Amino acid sequence: MTVSVASFGLVGLGVISLAGEGRATEIEKPFNRERATQWMRRAIELSRKAMELGDGFPFGSVIAKEGEIVGEGWNRSWVNRDPSAHAEIEAIRDACKRLDTLSLEGCDVYASAQPCPMCIAAIYWAGANRIFFGNSARDIAALDPNLDATFIYQALTKPAEQRPVTERELLREEVMEVFRGYAAIKK
Repeated sequence: MTVSVASFGLVGLGVISLAGEGRATEIEKPFNRERATQWMRRAIELSRKAMELGDGFPFGSVIAKEGEIVGEGWNRSWVNRDPSAHAEIEAIRDACKRLDTLSLEGCDVYASAQPCPMCIAAIYWAGANRIFFGNSARDIAALDPNLDATFIYQALTKPAEQRPVTERELLREEVMEVFRGYAAIKK
């Protein structure tokens, strides 16, 4: 799967295409500029909601499929005491519930800001097609160093043994036994 970033002139709206084998890229797959702008404005509205409610940082996200909003979320990290309750994660949870599926194939994600590495990974796992975002991670970091995720992007480019959070294998064979059992059931 390749990731490309392009601009479609939607007032600074960036686009990340999650094009993979057999999937259209952002240039091949047309989109409705008017709807995209409408959904991005809704994501911005949700970012304001997060701030006004005091639920979390000012981030909002919308997930759309076939011309309809199927999921929405805003950052709820503070209110939920959950560092993973980012707007995109909340929108993914909402969309998967509404669609009664684990797959967001055919969906586009609209985020008020460029998603962090955790959210990008979740979007990949969910199988969404594209991410549209309002401002970049650099824009955010320049405004508030507390929201600077650069160190995470940098850490993830390093081998596991060189990252600030250490990773160690433990009880591998016991865990492999569980996974072998799972693999046997899936056959």
